[in-house]
Amino acid sequence: MLDIGKTATWLLRRLNPETAHELAIHSIAHGLTGRGKPDHSALRTEALGLSFPNPIGLAAGFDKNARAVRGLARLGFGFVETGTVTPRPQPGNPRPRLFRLVDDHAIINRMGFNSCGIDRFCQNLTPLFRPDGNGTVKAAGVPLGINLGINKTGADPLVDYPALVGRTKSYADYITINLSSPNTPGLRDLQATDMLARLLDAIQTAHPDRPPLLVKLAPDLENDAYGPILQTALDGGADGLILTNTTLARPASLTDPHREEAGGLSGAPLAERARHVLQLVSDLNNGRLCLVSSGGIETGKDILERLKMGADLVQVYTAFIYEGPAVLTRLKQELLHEMSRSGIRTLASLRR
Repeated sequence: MLDIGKTATWLLRRLNPETAHELAIHSIAHGLTGRGKPDHSALRTEALGLSFPNPIGLAAGFDKNARAVRGLARLGFGFVETGTVTPRPQPGNPRPRLFRLVDDHAIINRMGFNSCGIDRFCQNLTPLFRPDGNGTVKAAGVPLGINLGINKTGADPLVDYPALVGRTKSYADYITINLSSPNTPGLRDLQATDMLARLLDAIQTAHPDRPPLLVKLAPDLENDAYGPILQTALDGGADGLILTNTTLARPASLTDPHREEAGGLSGAPLAERARHVLQLVSDLNNGRLCLVSSGGIETGKDILERLKMGADLVQVYTAFIYEGPAVLTRLKQELLHEMSRSGIRTLASLRR
């Protein structure tokens, strides 16, 4: 069995980013990347009425078409979020549209919701489920999130999002509505409280039996915008927020020649803003909504910091792209070390 360790990860980084990504998806989907070790019981945590073997999830955008869910779970993620999936297939933006900023440990993407469409997406998920005497049993191994978006043209958000929820609710442990990608024109306008309220009402009316619903927000909103959005999410029956998506900002610290490329920036340069947004929202939240923190998480210390700040779970993306599956072993070891240093015996104790 091929073990994609440091050498193979190094080789992938020498390929065109999209070629490397496709090879990684293929390898993971076909079980060529090995399996992570069982998690230490101290890392188990609960959120959204679900149990997670560890709090480290894979953010949406890596497995857009739900082709490698089982393989990703076997690598050791505590949960996996697939998508973003759109109602109809679409190719996304012209290439090149994905850029490594190696010196900055960052990525810029302007993928534009390239998607196989909801029909093929659900077909890809079907093998994860098998019949059981009481219905079906999910074989993914960890909680599965499904991230939903709208097409670039011909979209009707008040129709499309409820329809997507209806198509995916039987597969998902939780569902995320993505209102914050910077690469679909007009999408971020849906974060406005009046539009968000209408969206949540449409989803709740159509699907009162849905799984937990999260809203993914941008890091580029004004600080005073997050409070009203939080209240709108609560009033509309949402269960959580993902903080945050990629940013259009370009910190002065960036040095890579690709730093001026259009698109959303992720990775280390986003960390400061991601922490700030988490603190803003957490101070207002008082534990009412599940908070998932994403953006620039690179160490176990980062993870524990976000959890102490009020996050229930975290998601990684860029660190996984750069380091491969080995990053999960490192992050968990570092997290356990930081917990020991802080006198924290279990992550579950942080939520009490």
